[in-house]
Amino acid sequence: MPDARARHPGKESSPISELASVNFDVASSELPHNLESAESAGGASGASGASAAARFAFTPAPSAADALQFTRELAESHYENFSVVSLLLPAELRQDFCNIYAFCRIADDLGDEIPGGDEALQALDRFRAELRDCYAGSASAAVFVALKQTIDKHQIPIDPFLDLIAAFEQDQRIKRYDTFEQLCDYCTRSANPVGRLVLYVCGYRDTQRQHCSDQTCTALQLANFWQDVRRDLADLDRIYLPKDSMARFGVTEQQLRDSRLDDNYRALIKFEVDRTEKMFDEGDKLLPMLDPTVRRHIALFGMGGRAVLEAIRRQDFDTLSRRPTLSSIQKGKLAARAAANGLLGKLAGARRTAL
Repeated sequence: MPDARARHPGKESSPISELASVNFDVASSELPHNLESAESAGGASGASGASAAARFAFTPAPSAADALQFTRELAESHYENFSVVSLLLPAELRQDFCNIYAFCRIADDLGDEIPGGDEALQALDRFRAELRDCYAGSASAAVFVALKQTIDKHQIPIDPFLDLIAAFEQDQRIKRYDTFEQLCDYCTRSANPVGRLVLYVCGYRDTQRQHCSDQTCTALQLANFWQDVRRDLADLDRIYLPKDSMARFGVTEQQLRDSRLDDNYRALIKFEVDRTEKMFDEGDKLLPMLDPTVRRHIALFGMGGRAVLEAIRRQDFDTLSRRPTLSSIQKGKLAARAAANGLLGKLAGARRTAL
């Protein structure tokens, strides 16, 4: 499953320029003809450095076709794995995934890229109101005009979308977590809803598949937390390592601020990586329950999350000196493996049919 947060800061998993400021009272009144160009130019709002996703969050769509083009361009320009996902997904689902991705991307930007917690909360509250208007049939903003088609097509309830907005609001209020259980509770809003949205689009609504999806999504979120310890603290003043785990291994907040690596820190990250791996194991039980046409796409996310954990291990659990990342070659291998698994599934299906 995709990571709902797409992990800030740095946005290497969905690169968006850092915001200087965004004034939503003078937000862009027209959708750009080319989103990537608008991103580079700073857009009509004049907010230099502002992401197009945030600046056009509330911009009306001239037509449904324009709204769909907007979400496609947003996915293509901000989601580095979009071309891979497009190849692995059934053609009839690609636009739906673009629409959902656009919602997540914009909501995330409104929470993380607007300076000042109060202003971010106001923007998220407005975004929630737009979502409710969407479900009431009166959507105007481009992202919601596009999303409404996906909602109606797949009969998606409002709750996963509301949960995501609540998670972005929580980020403005809560910067530390006392226990692992509190952190996992946060993930029920920040990560798990995205997996459930994917299941709805793929035609699944049962609790068994949702449970397995939740395990994968939470594990993905946690893997990103362990990967981004230094950057989350330096850029967002957030620490996702649970306080009880830090105390157990003798790691202090000051040590994190100083980026001081020692055996205690390595042991802490190893502990968190190991229990995150077990969540991926539980989440893998979802794959045999999926149709082969979507299984390879969904498998790619779990594979990617495990690869992040392996990258952390290769650095001997040092996520303070440098951020563990996947190379382009490693990402290509993951995509090739997922594609190969899909091809093998098709061949096996053809063989069973022939027999």
